[in-house]
Amino acid sequence: MATHNGVRYVREQLESILRQLGPDDEVVVSDDASSDGTLALVNALGDKRIRVLHHTPLAHPKIPIDRATNNFVHAMQAATGDIIFLSDQDDVWLPGKVEMMTRALDEADLVISDSKVTDEALRVVHESIFRLRGSRLGLWANLGHCYYQGSSMAFHRRVLERAYPFPRHYVAHDFWLGIVAELFFKPRMLRVPLLLYRKHGDCLTPVGNGNNHNSLFYKFSYRAVAIGHLLAKACGAILAPRRCAPNPL
Repeated sequence: MATHNGVRYVREQLESILRQLGPDDEVVVSDDASSDGTLALVNALGDKRIRVLHHTPLAHPKIPIDRATNNFVHAMQAATGDIIFLSDQDDVWLPGKVEMMTRALDEADLVISDSKVTDEALRVVHESIFRLRGSRLGLWANLGHCYYQGSSMAFHRRVLERAYPFPRHYVAHDFWLGIVAELFFKPRMLRVPLLLYRKHGDCLTPVGNGNNHNSLFYKFSYRAVAIGHLLAKACGAILAPRRCAPNPL
């Protein structure tokens, strides 16, 4: 989980996660310089399965997607398990999420589940983000529109190892993990809502494809950077055996 000034919602999210975990599981919380009491609230839960990290924001132009991505990468680097779930700070996991997605990972390398879209008070405003966005698998489909939403994603460590190093700028962590999985692994979509995806004024991710107001230059640059890194990774896989390199971030 990556956090940044999430005191309004993070307790509800963490409680929904912890109820589904075993005693040997962990929750890695990487906090990006919160100033609103987020860390005090997290620590007050007193759960030994929670491990808090402090992420230092990078000193480059303040692109929100970069800041969040680097924070998530910081958390993923510290994870010790073979199966890794990503979590936003402001959603709520529905009962059975961990069990169903873990079972799906017996036959896949990366899994994304459907989500119910809610307002700030968790009132459902759309029953399926998959239907709302037209989500589907496929490398070319996801290079055009990223349907890999990190908050509903789980994957084996081998996917993370292959994804290193993450592109330094522009490219979101979930988009990168998704296209890496499409090229090198077996992804799967679970068309069952296992998450309440809370939308509010501070959200970085648009819900529907039509809600993305980024410039054409940004969209082109985003995909050009991703494709360049993906081609380099594909060539590296052909020329040399896979190895897990340290992330330079």
